[in-house]
Parts: sequence; C-alpha cells; structure tokens
Amino acid sequence: MLAKRIIPCLDIKDSRTVKGVNFVDLIDAGDPVELAKVYSKIGADELVFLDITATKEDRRTFAKLVNEIAKNINIPFTVGGGIKSVEDVDILLKNGADKVSINSYAVKNPDFINELASKFGSQCVVVAIDAKYEDNDWYVYLVGGRVKTEIKLFDWAKEVENRGAGEILFTSMDHDGTKNGFSNKALSKLSNMVNIPVIASGGAGKIEHFIDVFNKGCADAALAASVFHFNEIDINTLKKELNNNEIPVRL
Repeated sequence: MLAKRIIPCLDIKDSRTVKGVNFVDLIDAGDPVELAKVYSKIGADELVFLDITATKEDRRTFAKLVNEIAKNINIPFTVGGGIKSVEDVDILLKNGADKVSINSYAVKNPDFINELASKFGSQCVVVAIDAKYEDNDWYVYLVGGRVKTEIKLFDWAKEVENRGAGEILFTSMDHDGTKNGFSNKALSKLSNMVNIPVIASGGAGKIEHFIDVFNKGCADAALAASVFHFNEIDINTLKKELNNNEIPVRL
C-alpha cells in the first residue's frame, strides 16, 4: 500500500499565511517562507500553497514568493490561485512548483484540465474542489467559496478524472477550520469512485481525525493548516501515531 501523505497548507493573502473558519474570518498565521522551511525539515510529505484571493482579485499567483519558498524546501510543492493559462502554469513550474492546483477556472473552462494534462502531464495537475452540503447533496463553490454553482461534487470529480487530472483536493466548506473532523462519508464515496488520489481538506483538529480520514474516509492524503501553523499537532508525533495504528506513512 502506498504511504499516506501529510500535507500542510499555506493559504496566502497579501504575502502572509492566513487561516479562517468556513473560508472567512481570516487571521495571520505567519511568514510563508519560514513556515515552509520548518515543514520541510520536520517531516511533512508535501506542501500546498494557495493564493486564496488571486481569483477574486483577478491576478496571477505570486511567482516571486513561490520561487522563494521552492528554494528553501526539498519536498513536493503544489501551487494554486488565479491560474488561467498554460503560460501561468509554465511560470509557476519554472519558479519551483512541482504541481499546480486549479479550481474556479477549470469549472468554467473544463477543457483547461485536458490542455494542462496534455502539455505538462497528469501528475502535475491537481483539481481543487470546494463543496458544501445543501439540499441533500454536495454542490461545488467557486472563487474561494464565494460563488455557488449547480454542479454536484461527485459528477464534477468523475469528470475531472476523465479529463486528465492527476489528483483531487476536496475541501468540505462545512468542515473548514472547525477542527471537528473531516467529511469522511463524502471522502469515502469520492475515494471509491475515482481512480486518482484524493487529498482530504477541512476539519482537522486532533490526531484521531487523521486516523479516521485514512480509515473511514479512505483518503490518500490529508491536508491541514492551523493545527500545524499554531503547533497544536506535531507532524512527527502525528506520523508515529498513524504508524501505530497500522496506517502506512513515511517516518
């Protein structure tokens, strides 16, 4: 069995790491370069950098900041936010990103997934899906959780796989920042219906939540932010506990 991955997420606004609850009420969480250095040293498997206001502000992700982070880490690095063209991706990869995460633009222009997978390879393309449970179903949201669509989570997930995405990063907006646990029921369904890795996001609060997301949610990786940024959970301790629970991880 492939090792499960632990992925800290740097949500970036105005060149600072921030964290909120249910996508709002953002607070400062530190310098992204310094945080990235720490995570690279203490056992994180990968790092995700999301420029959370790039789409809303209609601008590109900060390539200079991406470059600065990439120079200081030695783990795989995914970058997302405001990506709208092959050129955008090319710039980020040349500045040190290993993968890119696309969201709103991919929903509006699904062929973009095919285009990126064809040019850069599926292993480079992560499709992020922000969704909320409403009216007995999961609906996809855009622009950092600000705009609801009528697209359903599971339909969209299958489509992005078919179009060449290499991974899905699923964030439950209902669970984001609550520290009450991941959306394991939805994750389990998602993980079992697609044949590409699913990264779980939204709800990490304690070590038991990570055990559950792998055992009950069947996720391939778990992403979290504030519990790592504010030292509420130590990544080495977390990995040892996962290993003790027979969940394969890189120690």
